[in-house]
Amino acid sequence: MSDERDWMKPKAGSAASVPIDLRTDVPHSARMYDYFLGGKDNFKADRETADKAAKSYPPARIAIRENRAFLGRGVRYLVREAGIRQFLDIGTGLPSTNNVHEVAQSVDPTCRVVYVDNDPIVLAHAQALLTSTPEGRTAYLDADLLDVQSILGNPVLRDVLDFDQPIALGLVAILHFITDEDHPRQIIRTLLDALPSGSYFMASHATAEHDPVGSRGFQQTYRNAGVPIQTRDAVEFTELAFAGLELVEPGVTLTSEWRPDHDGPRPAPEEVNWYSGIARKP
Repeated sequence: MSDERDWMKPKAGSAASVPIDLRTDVPHSARMYDYFLGGKDNFKADRETADKAAKSYPPARIAIRENRAFLGRGVRYLVREAGIRQFLDIGTGLPSTNNVHEVAQSVDPTCRVVYVDNDPIVLAHAQALLTSTPEGRTAYLDADLLDVQSILGNPVLRDVLDFDQPIALGLVAILHFITDEDHPRQIIRTLLDALPSGSYFMASHATAEHDPVGSRGFQQTYRNAGVPIQTRDAVEFTELAFAGLELVEPGVTLTSEWRPDHDGPRPAPEEVNWYSGIARKP
């Protein structure tokens, strides 16, 4: 695991120019996600909380791996089949394998990606998200999804992405951290209204439908640790994310069932408990 003392200093060449207080004693959703994926950028408080949550919902690691796999398949679909060459990925999380720009540029090196997050842990690692191909481009914005105008009004966004051409907006594994009191529907509509016709929206969302008891315990552990979380069922997620859009086949499905890239056995619904979908803006 990472040496906590190293985290109090900016990485060489990183987006952080001053020391960052990462509050390593407080569990953090991005670091717990990293831990569930088998990453090393997490600390004792993150691991203890994640392990406690997993006692309520043992398939947590399976669910999170399936979500990450959906992200890769979704990006490949958008580049190969939908012709998208620009991505706005909000709620980026910690750099991992198969980041959006890596997947997109492996199909077409000219793809451009703007990452957005406001977590200090992600800011400390932002340089890992800026390793673009020479033909393409990436950028990182330290901005808050709850303040949409801080994203849309950032000049870097308009410098990297051409808003006269279709853009794929990604809100993957982030919407369940936005409770109803923060007006997620308004946030999504404001972002989509800024995108041109022919753009796409890719999203995923945790649910409790397939294991209510386990999911309830998992959520409560997060809330007790100070991490807001609100699962939604398939209907709620569909109406929240994709109202007025043209859903791409197969529509809203479990992440494991969204255009799987193999014919082998896949996890049971209660092991996934996570919905996903991609839709086109008319």
